[in-house]
Amino acid sequence: MSLLSQKLQSVDNLATEKEGTKSASLTEQLIDLIVKGEYPAGCKISEADVAKRFGVSRGPLREAMMRVEALGLVERIPHVGARVVELSQEKLIDIYAVREALEGMAARLACLHISDEEILALEKLLETHQQHIEEVDGESYFHQQGDFDFHYRIIKASRNSKLISLLCGELYHLLRMYRYQSQRSHSRPQQALQEHFHLLNALKERDGELAELLMRRHIMRSRQLIEQKLTQDKEKVS
Repeated sequence: MSLLSQKLQSVDNLATEKEGTKSASLTEQLIDLIVKGEYPAGCKISEADVAKRFGVSRGPLREAMMRVEALGLVERIPHVGARVVELSQEKLIDIYAVREALEGMAARLACLHISDEEILALEKLLETHQQHIEEVDGESYFHQQGDFDFHYRIIKASRNSKLISLLCGELYHLLRMYRYQSQRSHSRPQQALQEHFHLLNALKERDGELAELLMRRHIMRSRQLIEQKLTQDKEKVS
């Protein structure tokens, strides 16, 4: 390859890398806006408006929209276009049923693979969460995300790429959306934190069977709260 060809190839590669960086950044921004309700459920998303707001070209925008759609946060409606998904309580119950099985498996696998350093970090995380709950009376405990999310770290510690892909992708952001936008009158921050501490002890003991059981019960209780809320809402309507 000639020197000129090499330079042209380098320019093309740099342009492609910049486009990819823009798309990734825009994806994260769109996820954050949807999760926090700035683009509310059912809201139509105009690509022209988004492009103008963030000052991006059509290429990075379309790629970002495809990524957000793949995460289940946006859906395409014929003759309407892209709109933010609406999370029904029935759909949430389905999501929690899947979580119950998969996160139980992740907890069991984490007992085999989690390092002592990761366990120590989880312990410090829960101590921080405990202090946070005491300061804000549990109000925003369920808004923790990413590396600050106890569940997220356990899933990562499973070292199972398929579980990580399933639980840290679509399901993770849909649950964040629900946590941010739902009323927490039926939440249980103190009990949830205690259940997290019990899970941590199982991880310390490397007891995979117990960890799976505790995780499944932990998520099952959250699902039951949603089911109770759904029943109450139906009774009010009738």
